[in-house]
Amino acid sequence: MIFITLFLENYFGEGVLLISGFMDRAIIAFFIMWGIRSYSKIKDSVEKLAAGDTTVNVDVRGMPQFLEDTGTAINDIRNGIEIALAERTKSERMKVELITNVSHDIKTPITSIINYVDLLDKENLENEKVKDYLEVLDRQSLRLKRLVEDIIEASKISSGNIKFNMEEVDAKVLLDQSIGEFSERLAEKKIEVVVNSFDDKIILKADNRYLWRVFDNIMSNIVKYAQADTRAYVDLEKEGDKLRFIFRNTSREQLNISPEELMERFVRGDKSRYTEGNGLGLAIARSLTEAMGGTMNIVIDGDFFKVILEFDAITIN
Repeated sequence: MIFITLFLENYFGEGVLLISGFMDRAIIAFFIMWGIRSYSKIKDSVEKLAAGDTTVNVDVRGMPQFLEDTGTAINDIRNGIEIALAERTKSERMKVELITNVSHDIKTPITSIINYVDLLDKENLENEKVKDYLEVLDRQSLRLKRLVEDIIEASKISSGNIKFNMEEVDAKVLLDQSIGEFSERLAEKKIEVVVNSFDDKIILKADNRYLWRVFDNIMSNIVKYAQADTRAYVDLEKEGDKLRFIFRNTSREQLNISPEELMERFVRGDKSRYTEGNGLGLAIARSLTEAMGGTMNIVIDGDFFKVILEFDAITIN
């Protein structure tokens, strides 16, 4: 009874002491349950709000005044969060649209430059310096074209404007084809790729085109940044109903960066700006992988670099 009296005094005013002696236990219990139910409403709403549900609203009707004030404050906080999220979404959408539109505008003159460089290259030019200049123009214009294409694709992924054609894909065949596309470039860099797989046919659900792009970006990363005269390993593993693609290589440069930072856009493992990468490859690969229901993780240990893709395997023959 002392606890109840103190509770009522604290939250309902000192005047309650004048009549508390005349209240029977049923009335006191009513006030306690009234406070508990009101508190429970607030607690449930706060938990939902903390979990990300911004549609939650505290029903403050019939609450004690001090709890009603608390519930109203929580509703005001929720309204503020909704306004902030709406403004952020609008800002992100405008940023993506701006990047996409500008990238498209840049792509047109780049295409013209590439075409005219090709025409000049077909002319019988005898000046060796001019030929060297054309070679540089050709290389850099193609690099710029790839950068613009990557920016457009990254923008589409961010805005959810990519439509996936999910179908059954033979994981091993697609992986072998992707590695084969890089055979010449790997040979030029003196990088030997060792593939560890198995004979069983593994099928996964993915968009064939975009899964190819994921493999392409990861293999391109190996070509650009792996140490020459080393081996790169590509493993295809199955554990339970999970299928893993593991790409491993030794980096040419010291990797003084965390995996989380490396998968951010425009972030590269080497801080110099002399290599051909633009820092979008791994970010795009991760976004595409996650959009198709998979996961992508990076492991860095000194100069050792590993990319792990994981998907659900749906069929084993």
